[in-house]
Amino acid sequence: MIKVLFVCHGNICRSPMAEFVLKDMVEKRGIKEDFHIESRATSTEEIWGGKGNPIYPPAQKELRRNNIGNTAYTNFANKRAKQVTKQDYNDYDYLLCADNMNIRNTLKIVGGDSDRKIQLLLDFAINEKRHGQSIADPWYTGNFGITYNDIVEGCEGLLDFLGY
Repeated sequence: MIKVLFVCHGNICRSPMAEFVLKDMVEKRGIKEDFHIESRATSTEEIWGGKGNPIYPPAQKELRRNNIGNTAYTNFANKRAKQVTKQDYNDYDYLLCADNMNIRNTLKIVGGDSDRKIQLLLDFAINEKRHGQSIADPWYTGNFGITYNDIVEGCEGLLDFLGY
């Protein structure tokens, strides 16, 4: 089983969108049993009293606009923000970050990357010009469509890299 953890700052926009985009892709390809996919935050800003906030409504709207969330496997209604932990480094094969600040903060939390598991999602993009680039942050741009397209590009590249 391939275990993938997507990471962004708050776990309410980019990383949960990536989680459910990849879940949708593997379900449609009939390979969901080969994967365990989740997402986390590097901060606790969206976690209050031990309970995380749901996916940001415009991010939910973008997922629904792309017909994601209609199956039991891709239903994101109960998704809540959670912070990445040191144990996550041991539990996942890939910790795929939305941007370089997420990488730095993840490294601080998990204590290093001796197994080279922490990477940018777009480092897997088939278009090598995208390697080293960040997933557009809709919190600042307001454009969830661009973020969605970046995520699709990274997830398609990841599946290609993994031989799916």
